Amino acid sequence: MELCCCFLAGLLVSAMAVPIDRSKKTEKQIKPETPSDWLFAAEQDTGLYYDRYLREVIDVLETDTHFREKLQTADVEDIKSGKLSTELDFVSHHIRTRLDELKRQEVSRLRMLIKAKMDAEQGENVQIDHLNLLKQIEHLDPKNSHTFEARDLELLIRAATKDLEHYDEAHHEEFKRYEMLKEHERREYLKSLDEEKRQTEEARFEEMKQKHKEHPKVNVPGSRDQLKEVWEETDGLDPSEFNPKTFFKLHDTNNDGVLDEQELEALFTKELEKVYDPKNEEDDMMEMEEERLRMREHVMNEVDTNKDRLVSLEEFLKSTEKKEFLEPEEWETLDETQIYTEDELRQYERELTEQEAEINQKVEQLRREHEDLQRRQSELDAQKKEYQQALLHMEQKKSQQKGEIPPSGPGGELKFQPPEAPADVRALANEPAQVQPEVETLDHVPGHPADQPAPGHDPDPGEKRSEAADLSQ
Repeated sequence: MELCCCFLAGLLVSAMAVPIDRSKKTEKQIKPETPSDWLFAAEQDTGLYYDRYLREVIDVLETDTHFREKLQTADVEDIKSGKLSTELDFVSHHIRTRLDELKRQEVSRLRMLIKAKMDAEQGENVQIDHLNLLKQIEHLDPKNSHTFEARDLELLIRAATKDLEHYDEAHHEEFKRYEMLKEHERREYLKSLDEEKRQTEEARFEEMKQKHKEHPKVNVPGSRDQLKEVWEETDGLDPSEFNPKTFFKLHDTNNDGVLDEQELEALFTKELEKVYDPKNEEDDMMEMEEERLRMREHVMNEVDTNKDRLVSLEEFLKSTEKKEFLEPEEWETLDETQIYTEDELRQYERELTEQEAEINQKVEQLRREHEDLQRRQSELDAQKKEYQQALLHMEQKKSQQKGEIPPSGPGGELKFQPPEAPADVRALANEPAQVQPEVETLDHVPGHPADQPAPGHDPDPGEKRSEAADLSQ
């Protein structure tokens, strides 16, 4: 595989913070069949916020025969500067269509991220000027949000190259903050102890610190002594027969003709094991990874002459002829290096105090908002209860109007009283009854049909005696 192709591979894998365990690589990762196999063999995030977009664009471009041929014959500087992007005009139509769709998806994703950030900082319903905000993004052309042009490829490669060049610097800064936080927490813990316990803890800390420093000598990364140790202990070969060219081919694990940053970092495992053991309380594995990164940077600075983040066989062989390879200076490990100053620690502690105050302010605001929500919920519950009672009263009133038996009260009395009679009816009811004189009518003449019992009627004995008395008279 040509060197320029490997440069793009380096863009994707050079920012890995954790080295790959070579013993777990699959057959496809060890022997890639296509350029996309080695481009994405690691399947790990580069740490760039546009990592997926970068991978997908390169994946699509790699499928175009014309572009792949130009990539293999291009100069590394042409790739890094973005000159290769002019070849985009010659790729097939369906490739351009796929790239257009990728760009539209990326622009949409960025707009969503911008909106989410603005909503979090300024609240919702904020008018957002997406175009001006997108102009601050360097890995695509924001003026054209619909099609992927040569300018987009140029910006993408330039941005990835620049960002990955600063990745190590950002990682060092992150590690420094980690170490300062560790020291800050240690000092805060000591403040919480009485004098006797504080002295005991200080003595224990110094003992662990000294124990960590008691380790075998660490060879300078990339030196003859360091590589010969790998040759002997890892490769199982006779150190007297050390051969740089053979060594290079043995550790070019994916057979692409170059040593990438992960392949280099794998060479330092034996040196790191001299200093760090995960079973030891005094050994910090975060420090071990920082030490690995420092070793890789040292080798790259000495060997990678064209700064493409890859070591070719030619570069490697030339480095073995240098004086630094044969007679290197002693390697200073992290425990012998000043990571931060007292001024930097004090500044960091001030930042922590400000962050804590800001968090406490937000917590208090959230507490007040929670109390307000509880109060409003109580008011809503009271209104709901009052509404339910009003509905019940209305239902009772409707039942009474329909003549239904009203519900009785606690003592059994009716809750509903019938309406009062009119006044003239009440007066008539209160007058004493008057005896009316008897008026003889035909109805009272004996033998009148009205006095005859109805057919089938059996008068009662009292009536029979009255009738007999009348006849006797």
